[in-house]
Amino acid sequence: EVGEIMTPRVVAIGAQDRLLTVEDIMTLGRLRHLPVVRSGQLVGVISESDLLRASPSCLELQDVDERRNFLNSIEVWQAMSSPPIVIDAKASLFRAADLMLKREIGCLPVTDDSGEMRGMLSREDVLASMSGRG
Repeated sequence: EVGEIMTPRVVAIGAQDRLLTVEDIMTLGRLRHLPVVRSGQLVGVISESDLLRASPSCLELQDVDERRNFLNSIEVWQAMSSPPIVIDAKASLFRAADLMLKREIGCLPVTDDSGEMRGMLSREDVLASMSGRG
């Protein structure tokens, strides 16, 4: 089951927070995805890919401070993927892998029967489990 291999303690980011905060958390925590919440409710997911898409190219902004100022001007909700694609903690790993492949996503927020988020499942979690290292 998904609930057995998910990451249970998850750092979430607010929809009104800034992309600069996302970049800092991802860098420091070595994370590739963050759930996005508004008033305690899951409203999306922001990934490294979303962050890169929202960032200006190296050619547009040469200066590191200029780039950081730009990222600080954009709120998370403007770049996140929404609505989030979620999976139930009781679902099979096969179902999770199939959903990730079909939707071309690298993680799934994991919910319980009441719809509350209980953790995150990454593509790496699924692969490690299937290879016997999870």
